[in-house]
Amino acid sequence: MRGLWSRAAAVAARTPESRNRYVDFLRALSIGAVVLGHWIQAAPYTGGGEVALSSTLEYQPWGRWLTWVLQVMPIFFMVGGYSNGVSWQSARDRGSSYAEWLEVRLRRLLGPVLALLAAWVLLGAGMGLGGVDAELVGGLSQMALIPVWFLAVYVLIVLLVPLTHAAWRRYGLWSFWVLVAAAIADDILFFAAGLTVVGWANYAFIWVAVHQLGYAWRDGQAAGPGRGAAWAALGGAALVGMVTLGPYPVSMVSVPGDAVSNSLPPKLPLLALALVHMGLLLSVEGPMRRWLDRAGPWTATVLVNGMIMTIFLWHLTAATLVVGVALLLGGVGLGADPAATGSWWAVRPLWLALYALALVPCALAFRRFERSRGGGRSRPGWMLAVGATVACAGLALLALGGIAAEGAGPLGLRLWVLALPFVGAALAGVDPLPPARGG
Repeated sequence: MRGLWSRAAAVAARTPESRNRYVDFLRALSIGAVVLGHWIQAAPYTGGGEVALSSTLEYQPWGRWLTWVLQVMPIFFMVGGYSNGVSWQSARDRGSSYAEWLEVRLRRLLGPVLALLAAWVLLGAGMGLGGVDAELVGGLSQMALIPVWFLAVYVLIVLLVPLTHAAWRRYGLWSFWVLVAAAIADDILFFAAGLTVVGWANYAFIWVAVHQLGYAWRDGQAAGPGRGAAWAALGGAALVGMVTLGPYPVSMVSVPGDAVSNSLPPKLPLLALALVHMGLLLSVEGPMRRWLDRAGPWTATVLVNGMIMTIFLWHLTAATLVVGVALLLGGVGLGADPAATGSWWAVRPLWLALYALALVPCALAFRRFERSRGGGRSRPGWMLAVGATVACAGLALLALGGIAAEGAGPLGLRLWVLALPFVGAALAGVDPLPPARGG
């Protein structure tokens, strides 16, 4: 760990003055919120003689209000918009092609997830050979692979950066408000017309809209206490109105048993929440950037960002492994009823500590995959886009159904679904192996 800190400090010392360190800090902060939120929300329980993989929010409705703080996917997409705007403009200034720019982004995004999927293929095969029911394998893996839905959506948005950035340069905030209008129309069709299938279009309308806010931040149209307060007030008023007067639930994440989810597919409350988070966080950007000029906070930020995809992708797998060990030991520690508020929360600190201990070796072992190698030869932009789309289709299916199901294939594994991310990555020129040490 001392070596990791020293290397991070060396990288931190070379940071150019022009870099907005707050962008990296928000990315790291968001990771912490995601990890904590998922670990608290997960509610494995062996009551009644069966293993139940449920959610704390299902049993303790008051916790749904906490999702207004812990649902930080809007921050991810906003930060992504800022970063993609910077990197795409820099590539254009250098005369780099879309293919050259995209190849670098895809290596960083798809490389780490291939290592995770390979590990789950081995875990799934091992459990299948051990006689574990395929449905349980599917449920455990689905819980562990929840983070890959974000990656699937984000990669597709990255493919569109030349178009969305051009729209921003030409139309400014109108490129955001047009998407807001499309999201409103989509929700009207979803609720009023009963066309629930059209709700999936909001994966594009809402998350691209939030991504546009990142461009707005970079160009100074969202930062500052005054603008921040205005954006937060607008988003807060819309959010409160929608959950109290409209058909939307309070929770910003899916809750088992609820008829409507604000996140699957995404709906207008997530867009309003994005405005609240953006406004509050950007209103304090000035003092936070001054704080990040200090060596300690900035080195810690660099350290986390150096393995950020690994932490994000592996945190639920680490928790699943802990739960799996507990089941092998006869369900030790899994008897606390999530409906019994006092006893449930009394043991949460211990479980969080165990999850964290399991995540550390995962992060240290697999962080090298964040520097995935290229596939050897340059590929045209269209091939990169096709490969990325194929990979994202596989990731979305895995997030929805896990790696196994009864009758799916050998040992219950959904082999064709598992193959899609690897086939797509190969088309995109992403080598699943990391560079050699020292490379």
